[in-house]
Amino acid sequence: MFAFLLTLLVLIGIFLCVIILLQAGKGGGLAAMGGGATATEGVLGGRQATTFLTRATWVAGAAFMFISLVLSVLSSRTGQPDSILLDDFGAPTQPAPVLPGTEGPPAEAAPPGEAPPAGPPPEEL
Repeated sequence: MFAFLLTLLVLIGIFLCVIILLQAGKGGGLAAMGGGATATEGVLGGRQATTFLTRATWVAGAAFMFISLVLSVLSSRTGQPDSILLDDFGAPTQPAPVLPGTEGPPAEAAPPGEAPPAGPPPEEL
């Protein structure tokens, strides 16, 4: 489901870019708002006739925003684990105990009453 919606979002984005690039400029843009009655009439004037490209832009833009919202909700629900202390299988992770003075495998078991060696033998100079 997530992969399908993501693919659909990419296709709608490409479609939206093509539709926007096909539209003719309305003239002047922000530079036309500098002054004069003609600029004000253009902005505050009557409603312009909507073309197919304008309607397609609105529909594609709304679909893009809706699918983006759905994908963000889906990814936020599945992306976070229940706890940072749990591994992928749900079992708590515990580090291996570290004993002071041991650097390798555990020392051989000493007979009762005798202490195990403290560490590696000292090196000769």
